[in-house]
Amino acid sequence: MSQLGKTSPFVLKFLGPGTASGTVTSPPRPAVGAPAGSAVGAVSAAVGRPSGSAEGQPPRRRLSGREWARFLARFLRLTDTGLVVFSVLVGYVIRFDGGHSFAESRDNALGAVLAAGLVVSWTGALHFYRTRDPKVLGVGSSEYKRVAVATTRVFGLLAVFLVVFRLEPAWAFYVASFPLGLLALVGNRWFARRWYNRKQADGQFLVKAIVIGQPEDVRYVLGRIAKKTGAAYEILGVSLPGARRGMTLDVDGRRVPVLSSTDDVVRTVGKYGAEAVIVAGPVPGGNQYIRELGWRLEEHSAELVLASTLTNVAGPRIHWRPVEGLPLMHVDVPQYSGGKHVLKRLLDIVVASVALVLLSPLFLVLAVIVKRNGPGPVFFKQERVGKAGRPFRMIKFRSMVTDAEASLAALMASNEGAGVLFKMQNDPRVTRCGRWMRRYSLDELPQFWNVLTGEMSLVGPRPPLQREVEAYERHTHRRLLIKPGITGLWQVNGRSDLPWDEAVRLDLYYVENWSIMGDVIIMWRTFKAMCMPAGAY
Repeated sequence: MSQLGKTSPFVLKFLGPGTASGTVTSPPRPAVGAPAGSAVGAVSAAVGRPSGSAEGQPPRRRLSGREWARFLARFLRLTDTGLVVFSVLVGYVIRFDGGHSFAESRDNALGAVLAAGLVVSWTGALHFYRTRDPKVLGVGSSEYKRVAVATTRVFGLLAVFLVVFRLEPAWAFYVASFPLGLLALVGNRWFARRWYNRKQADGQFLVKAIVIGQPEDVRYVLGRIAKKTGAAYEILGVSLPGARRGMTLDVDGRRVPVLSSTDDVVRTVGKYGAEAVIVAGPVPGGNQYIRELGWRLEEHSAELVLASTLTNVAGPRIHWRPVEGLPLMHVDVPQYSGGKHVLKRLLDIVVASVALVLLSPLFLVLAVIVKRNGPGPVFFKQERVGKAGRPFRMIKFRSMVTDAEASLAALMASNEGAGVLFKMQNDPRVTRCGRWMRRYSLDELPQFWNVLTGEMSLVGPRPPLQREVEAYERHTHRRLLIKPGITGLWQVNGRSDLPWDEAVRLDLYYVENWSIMGDVIIMWRTFKAMCMPAGAY
């Protein structure tokens, strides 16, 4: 029986489980007078009828994904301006270092001019750095990075101005308006993103797209979009070389409708009202075909999206440099040392120090619980492999029986872990208190000490055992180019439920593309994952 399916973050209209993965099939033609509920009829209805319409009723006009993105950008422009004005007003009326504020001093006119100039320059910087670009709204960390960069640049110039002209009351703008405004702007984006992504998960605010290319390339792109939060595409179907309408492409057990061949994709865009065509890898006709496709899509105001073959390369490392009409794409070399890593180390020291002080009462409570739960030490120390293959002693609250390592060999036949990892959802070696500590990652809190001593970082790849490193494939050793972390992309994307290949991919992506703002976002997502744990055992 056919069905209309939806997979967040993109909506995929498909038939039920189909043939073996990797096949392109054509469903049997229905007999004359076939019932309306037949498989082929259902696919045609699912693909051809706009979402939200009912049988026998005219479809309702629904705003497209691009229209909603523009609406969100206008909303953010309005709220950003209000928050900037409020933050500057706070700096105008409060006192700095016990002196007078601008509002109550003789220089209030000068302060008003300076405040107005700060509002104009701040809102202008938010526009100049394209913080409301629809392409970054609701996805990734670029939106937050742009807000932070725009704000820090404005207040960096303000600091120079204050030093040169020695305006003491104006320092209130720096010590009050700067942190208040930055926090408010980022919070505003976060709340707007939650609302926007929630609507997308419900199948709204999505860009209707058709994916074209060879079956394997199309299958890969659909799989990556399905796993990427905030991808914002409603996949209407696919177009394959030499295919015809009515066929289906099996993608992870789902039959994705084939709408046309690649030669007829422009007409298909007009027929189904697609807003984007995603080119997944090489297509017949090569560059000439893609160039002409872009021209022909203009008549339908549809975007042409090229899926890059540079997998696991983040946007900030990619730069375009046109040379006489030839767009050259430059990929920066990953940086494994330097100024960014100094800032990362400073962040590690500050956060780890504060965490160890604030969590010390919790540490004491957990230590008592572990000690009373059974014989053995409170802490468990295990040798792990750190940056550049250097071993170190990782510390945790003991969550297993004292002879856990000795009994490991007897449990290998029951291993549920992926790749080189050993995992058991109901591991008999785990103690009673260890089960809930591991579930909420409380056993890992002592690793803040490893961070403070420089053996680990707050965010990084998972710290491996020596036996795991010995079983690595060649490229997997790149995980050791930077320090392992208490948390990382593996922690906030499923932990033990992740397939081994996916865990390696996430770690390698982080190694080559990490950023301070990205680390902050991962730490925030880790806090949420601890409150709502998944894959932790």
